[in-house]
Amino acid sequence: MNAPAANLRINPDRLWDSIMEMARIGPGVAGGNNRQTLTDEDAEGRALFQKWCEEAGCTMGVDEMGTMFAMRPGEDPDALPVYVGSHLDTQPTGGKYDGVLGVLGGLEVVRSLNDLGIKTRHPIVVTNWTNEEGTRFAPAMLASGVFAGVLDRDWAYDRVDAKGKRFGDELERIGWKGDEKVGTRKMHAFFELHIEQGPILEAEGKDVGVVTHGQGLRWVQCTVTGKGQHTGSTPMYMRRNAGRGLARVTELVHEIALKHQPNAVGAIGHIDVYPNSRNIIPEKVVFTVDFRSHVLETLEAMVDELNTRAPGLCADIGLKFSAEVVGFFDPPAFDPTLVDRVRNAADRLGYSHMDLISGAGHDACWINRLYPTTMVMCPCVDGLSHNEAEEISKDWAQAGADVLFHAVLETAEIVG
Repeated sequence: MNAPAANLRINPDRLWDSIMEMARIGPGVAGGNNRQTLTDEDAEGRALFQKWCEEAGCTMGVDEMGTMFAMRPGEDPDALPVYVGSHLDTQPTGGKYDGVLGVLGGLEVVRSLNDLGIKTRHPIVVTNWTNEEGTRFAPAMLASGVFAGVLDRDWAYDRVDAKGKRFGDELERIGWKGDEKVGTRKMHAFFELHIEQGPILEAEGKDVGVVTHGQGLRWVQCTVTGKGQHTGSTPMYMRRNAGRGLARVTELVHEIALKHQPNAVGAIGHIDVYPNSRNIIPEKVVFTVDFRSHVLETLEAMVDELNTRAPGLCADIGLKFSAEVVGFFDPPAFDPTLVDRVRNAADRLGYSHMDLISGAGHDACWINRLYPTTMVMCPCVDGLSHNEAEEISKDWAQAGADVLFHAVLETAEIVG
């Protein structure tokens, strides 16, 4: 396959303007976005994306999970499409770039090909995966998980939000439940452009991250049980304070992650205290441990150590400990050929780059189970994401999209 000429670039002004226009839909309270999945704001963002895709000459398809597939035709009717995309849904206090850069960067690839009059042998499909964030309907990466056969479609339809509304019902309500059976599409390759959501690229002064692996993940829901007692009248030596168990396990999780350096992390992110009253000693604490590593054996070892040591730490102070794994995916290693294309594209275009392991989960991690997949990353200021203050520069967006453009174009094969 011939590499694209180094002078081929996307239109950075158009990409940036599109990101800013999408950000006007579902504005947050502090400069970011609240465009959670299957809300009216999500529907409005989808409609704008569809309008842009159709203006670019693409044909839109929608599957039973509401995932959008905008196809630019190729010249070979037998050639499998090259897919590129990410997600348009946001956190409730989300930024303007998480996911959106990947979807609109994919659209910019198509727009730039149109501008340059370039035809490709393979079709190119720009994708908006439904419910990547998982904040309204858990788990994250829901639609891509169903597409990959990891999650069941009907099970996904039955997920409920905090108000008891079903995913399937809300998908129909906003009018984006398609007829296309999930997972029937075949891919030649899948590319995802994304902000790093971490501080490494900015700290190292690099324009682009070449993603070689993704972190695997284990979410372990833990319950520490003690006895609810009056905070004022119960002697200290008679207390069975579940909050003390939480404190001990928090330190244990930190210790376990440090023991498995480099590239292993661990934290407790979600905590519910019962009965959560000012003058009652906590009777029960339910919390979720988040362990991540790009090495499967490390992930399993961290969970094993938690399950081995936490019960004793709690029993020593009169508490009971139980745990179950409630979320998981194994570490993906991205396709070496596609990774090389991203790296070579950055070299050809003159962008500084480094190899990265993605610490966050992405739709690409599920698609990687089925088809050759890789990711391109650009820096974000202070590594901040899932926050309305999330920020990137226009130059960073251009660098990521230029590299994406070249890697996709080389894979889709220029005709003529």
